Amino acid sequence: MAEDPLLRPMYPEEDLGPAEERLVLFLMQYWGGPTTYSDNRGHPRLRMRHVPFKVDRAAHDAWLKHMRDAVDELGLSEEHEATLWKYLTYAAASMINSPD
Repeated sequence: MAEDPLLRPMYPEEDLGPAEERLVLFLMQYWGGPTTYSDNRGHPRLRMRHVPFKVDRAAHDAWLKHMRDAVDELGLSEEHEATLWKYLTYAAASMINSPD
């Protein structure tokens, strides 16, 4: 995402490391892992956290492309990959806050 002109403005930190860490902690918590994300940041409130940014269909598609590349690198079982991808596509759709 560091080089993505559409998505990069949504990550104001110069170093994307903290954003990546937040995503990892959120997904770990979502799938039943430790509550480190909520302990550090409170309730996820994903839609609220994305309100300052224009999230349209193009941003949705760009984010999912990056997630698809990342998921493909994980080497998950077919079942786990399908479950994760179903959630990511649902989450991406729910973040849209602007018409195309």
